Amino acid sequence: MAGERKYVSAEELKQHNKPDDLWISIQGKVYNVTDWAKVHPGGDIPLLNLGGQDVTDAFIAYHPGTAWKYLDKFFTGYHLKDFKVSEVSKDYRKLANDFSKLGLFEKKGHGVLYSFSIIGFLLMACVYGILCVEGFWVHFLCAALLGFLWIQSSYLGHDSGHYQMMSSPGFNKLAQILIGNCITGISIAWWKWTHNAHHLACNSLDYDPDLQHIPVFAVSSKFFNSMKSIFYGRTLKFDSIARFLVSYQHWTYYPVMCGARINLFLQTLLLLFSGRNVPDRTLNILGICVFWSWYPLLVSCLPNWGERVMFVLVSLAVTSIQHIQFTLNHFSADVYVGGPAGNDWFEKQTGGTIDISCSTWMDWFHGGLQFQLEHHLFPRLPRCHLRSISPVVKELCKKHNLPYRSLSFWEANVSTIRTLRTAALQARDLTNPVPKNLVWEAANIHG
Repeated sequence: MAGERKYVSAEELKQHNKPDDLWISIQGKVYNVTDWAKVHPGGDIPLLNLGGQDVTDAFIAYHPGTAWKYLDKFFTGYHLKDFKVSEVSKDYRKLANDFSKLGLFEKKGHGVLYSFSIIGFLLMACVYGILCVEGFWVHFLCAALLGFLWIQSSYLGHDSGHYQMMSSPGFNKLAQILIGNCITGISIAWWKWTHNAHHLACNSLDYDPDLQHIPVFAVSSKFFNSMKSIFYGRTLKFDSIARFLVSYQHWTYYPVMCGARINLFLQTLLLLFSGRNVPDRTLNILGICVFWSWYPLLVSCLPNWGERVMFVLVSLAVTSIQHIQFTLNHFSADVYVGGPAGNDWFEKQTGGTIDISCSTWMDWFHGGLQFQLEHHLFPRLPRCHLRSISPVVKELCKKHNLPYRSLSFWEANVSTIRTLRTAALQARDLTNPVPKNLVWEAANIHG
């Protein structure tokens, strides 16, 4: 019969999950995104990780309403048989729709202007202090100011990567290169590559790169089995060196965080000069060249090598505040093994995130990431709205008996160290390599 619908089952859809045969379902309609994955603005990783599934919730989270009209050209003509929407997803989609009707995704407030002003002021103060003022402690303060500048720039770059904070896509890309590559030395291309994967596979041990820190850290004893990283495409080998380092990770955590920015510099260079398909590679490399021109030049203006070494170490150490924040949001949250599933988007985000409770006047300090769950559920929502939607998200979690964890900065640190210590003690136990339940262990460990 003409116009009769054609259907595929969920099992049949799962077969189309390969780079050369990639299908997804959105609202029960099946789309072939094999070719689109190669030019997808968010990279191919999100589509590959969610291939062969219904991805409606993830699509809603990451795309504005204007994106729906582009789906028709990918439609296969098939619909998903027995397509059902869970009660949690119904509530989540209604909430996203309500926020859209209120215009929250478009109302960005004055945060961008304030952030640019703060960054500009810190940069001028730092340069002035080095070039025009003598004295060790003044230069020490300048190094700290530069570290805070990098933190605020990273928050702004994070915003620009999730939503268009400027008046046009072109200006938004320019802002990304300026505040990311040129000022912080971290490529926006690298950030998009890893961060999109992190959001979609939040706290998956083998899919989320933000948990894959072998040989230095292991948040779960499952890493002791030399797990394969799907993201990096290699085995995270847990050898004798890794065992030794992990055994003391609760002691080395803060010192490592002080130098964590160096790892991001290296990761940026490894990606930009790799064989991977990197969007705007030339522009990203030019931005990195700008950073590695002005930063060493500024350091060279200091009067002696002692102050130069001090300046570099202090500026890097101050950024540890931000790296600690990143890990507090996830290290002691729930973890799992396997790829992300399109049918439990809301549940996975609630399980893999921890909010940091703070006063309103401290929102600038955390860059909006203190509302980690709210951000993960609505990544396109400007940070100025995250506090206001927090009670609504909390009520939704309560309604569906899902975790909503909000800890003070101190409590989050204690929880993270406890998780690291639990894994460290397990790593020392050479006679018992079998993975244990870290949540139970963390709650019951003594000493």
